[in-house]
Amino acid sequence: MTSARNIFAAAQAINADVERELGPPEEGVAPTSHFVIMKSLTYDTRSYIAQIAQQINGSYEKGWYDACAVMIRRLIETLIIETFEKHGVAHKIKGLGGDYLFLKDLITATLNETEWSPSRNLKAPLPKLKDVGDKSAHNRFFVAKRGDIQPLIADIRSVVQELLFQSGLKK
Repeated sequence: MTSARNIFAAAQAINADVERELGPPEEGVAPTSHFVIMKSLTYDTRSYIAQIAQQINGSYEKGWYDACAVMIRRLIETLIIETFEKHGVAHKIKGLGGDYLFLKDLITATLNETEWSPSRNLKAPLPKLKDVGDKSAHNRFFVAKRGDIQPLIADIRSVVQELLFQSGLKK
């Protein structure tokens, strides 16, 4: 009985050593659920869009809500830029140095855009989504909880879906 315990303990120690040495997979682990961004939304788009969505879902699934909120913010920022580029008006969201503006200014430009037609379903939730992402990224006293993300899931879907279509990344 003691030798079986010793073998089991040795196997566990070897497994822990291997995991520590190898680390997590290079491109992360796919989430087992898609509670925030449905896989069908980002399937067959650009790989970096699908990977950001995967990180959003994975961090939500693990309860890492600040990480989830920051990645939602990043996805929205990326999709706004993609949309302005698609419509040939990226100059509207660039500063004097040619760099893209911060998310606050990207949202303002989106709310005022006339070259393409952002719907009210896109415009209304953008400030709310930015707010939770900003708090998670910049407020040292704020720690996001499930209740900060879960009520926004329908808005997240609506915003992501519209921006994917408006940007031509989804047909």
